[in-house]
Amino acid sequence: MPRPANPDVRRRLLAAGLDLVHGRGFSASGVKDITDSAGVPKGSFYAYFPSKEAFAAAILEHYWSDIERRLLPILDEDGPAQERLVRFFHALADEHEDGDFLLGCLIGNLSLELGGASEAVRDQLASILERWDAALTACVRSGQHGSGGVRTDLDADVLAATLIEAWEGAALRGKVTRSRTPYARFETITVPALLR
Repeated sequence: MPRPANPDVRRRLLAAGLDLVHGRGFSASGVKDITDSAGVPKGSFYAYFPSKEAFAAAILEHYWSDIERRLLPILDEDGPAQERLVRFFHALADEHEDGDFLLGCLIGNLSLELGGASEAVRDQLASILERWDAALTACVRSGQHGSGGVRTDLDADVLAATLIEAWEGAALRGKVTRSRTPYARFETITVPALLR
């Protein structure tokens, strides 16, 4: 009779995999590298994930769930919508800076590496983008009502999607230049230009 799944082993695999895949990329992170880093036998990997692609999808969910828990509440705080949006993206940029801008955004990284090659990963990326869109749309919409100061000639969902697309470009450039400058331009030029 097989042993029941151990949630701690799954968490260790996800944490180790997130670090490796975010740092090296998916293709350069082998299953043995992941299990060695997690301190579990290689055979344990497939007891928790049916494939390496399913593992990549689980890493993305793990990554985004953490951001949802820690950073998305910024969008619901008090203050004008544009300021809340800038605070949220500033917090994301702080995390990129903590890694010396070497890692970039895992969503962008895996979109480029696997978005066209893995249906499981593409589906997970699409789900995350929908959740991110929904959170930003709610914040933008709150700024479109009354005297919130956010333009009303474009739908909130269009503005939210455009913010994500522009953010991912800033994160990509920040990773290449290893600089906060693209993030600062996003906060001070792109966000106001889109929302006013």
